[in-house]
Amino acid sequence: MYNGSCLCGAVTFTINGEPAKVSHCHCRMCQQAHGAAFATYARFRREDVHYAQGQDQLSEFRSSSDVMRKFCANCGSNIEWGTIERMPQWVAIAVASLEQPFNYPTIKNLHLDSSACWLHSLPK
Repeated sequence: MYNGSCLCGAVTFTINGEPAKVSHCHCRMCQQAHGAAFATYARFRREDVHYAQGQDQLSEFRSSSDVMRKFCANCGSNIEWGTIERMPQWVAIAVASLEQPFNYPTIKNLHLDSSACWLHSLPK
């Protein structure tokens, strides 16, 4: 089980299950939504994600025709995104919003064609 929250704590949730996959997404939408070089998301079954409080604090933004992103209306923390029509049973949760240390064995990099040109400056 995982616990998570937004930065201000208005939105809290639990996840009863393990992710099907985890990825670092380097697409421009994730970069702009997170204000970072990439966003790391874990995909869970929607039925395993339960909001304990603050679901009414979640704002929604349709970033493309089939993607709905949700974030805290108070602090702006990104919480989830999902594909409404194609895979409504799955939701991608922002890994940085989880409270427990998250160590997943394989994390795939997506959309490297739009990766931040300055990302190579990180020490290896």
